[in-house]
Amino acid sequence: MGEWRTERLGDLLQKVVDNRGKTPPTQEFGQPLLEVNAVSSTLRSPNYTTVRKFVSEETFKTWFRSGHPDVGDVLVPTVGTIGNVAMMSARNGAIAQNLVALRCSPENSGEFLYYFLSSPLGRDLMLSLDIGGVQPSIKVPHLLDLPVTLPPLAEQKAIAAVLSSLDDKIDLLHRQNKTLEAMAETLFRQWFVEEAQDDWEEMPLDVVADFLNGLACQKYPPQNEVDKLPVLKIKELKGGVTENSDWATSDVKEEYIVRSGDIIFSWSGSLVVKLWDGSECVLNQHLFKVTSQRYSKWFIYLWTRYHLQEFIAIAESKATTMGHIKRRDLSNSMVLVPDDDELDTMNGFMEPLIDKLILNNAQLHKLENLRDTLLPNLMSGEVRVAQ
Repeated sequence: MGEWRTERLGDLLQKVVDNRGKTPPTQEFGQPLLEVNAVSSTLRSPNYTTVRKFVSEETFKTWFRSGHPDVGDVLVPTVGTIGNVAMMSARNGAIAQNLVALRCSPENSGEFLYYFLSSPLGRDLMLSLDIGGVQPSIKVPHLLDLPVTLPPLAEQKAIAAVLSSLDDKIDLLHRQNKTLEAMAETLFRQWFVEEAQDDWEEMPLDVVADFLNGLACQKYPPQNEVDKLPVLKIKELKGGVTENSDWATSDVKEEYIVRSGDIIFSWSGSLVVKLWDGSECVLNQHLFKVTSQRYSKWFIYLWTRYHLQEFIAIAESKATTMGHIKRRDLSNSMVLVPDDDELDTMNGFMEPLIDKLILNNAQLHKLENLRDTLLPNLMSGEVRVAQ
């Protein structure tokens, strides 16, 4: 294997697409205009669902003098979400101001550069360039001066192939999950909204399901370094457990332990209903664990989600800094309950969808942990890849 070397980022590039000038005239259709929010820390490709502005074909051809991002280019925000990167997977769209696209020379791998910049080392290097101000921001010349440590091209490609193989599997599972959730939502709406029966019983949401509020976990600190679990708060529910998560003793009542596949509902602040997809945790206050002795998981999960928008509206109407709902709001939210035979038929359709969703989430958790473990080791050269 060849020796690793350190190069200036700008010297690895063939082109920098930089459209930091005035925002072009936009319209409601045409070529998508990628803005900073299209680049996230969780997606390899730009998130086109964030696109709200488009440019005409004429503007697309004439306005952007430095060109457009191409397949394999690395997108880097220069304002706002510093440290996030994405890699163009399609020749589609223009970039707005505060985004640059980095195109590697043929002697270097764009995929390797993407993984280097998305690694903890690359992210820290970019964050160190922040010049401050109202929003975090970096200057393009400073970005191009970043030191990049890399092996010969063949090993760059081998490393990128390992990581992209993991990301491909992760992307596939995410797409499968979106399809499964859409199928479940479609069936639910068909049964309970479009074709609901007049003779179905109507029951309060907190009768068909149990809503267990979490613990004040600061009162349950770890007693040692072994018998402990991360604390599941709203930020973990939205972004997963991180090194900054709090910890609590695992010596709490069993019902307060959260496992993969459990239904979690944050009822204060940011209201979210989610099938937990992470590691074992201790349930914190402001979160409900939703269970039922009588009804299937899909039934209580989808009915809780069905009422989520009205819960959000209730929380937003509170004259407090942190909106929330109360248990009486659960009691006022009604659920249609078919007879046992109809429920059994529905279970036959729904349970496999939810079971597959939970299984996919468990696989995603393992693959993402593996990728996050490998990434810094591969980028530092501590782990080498056969070419």
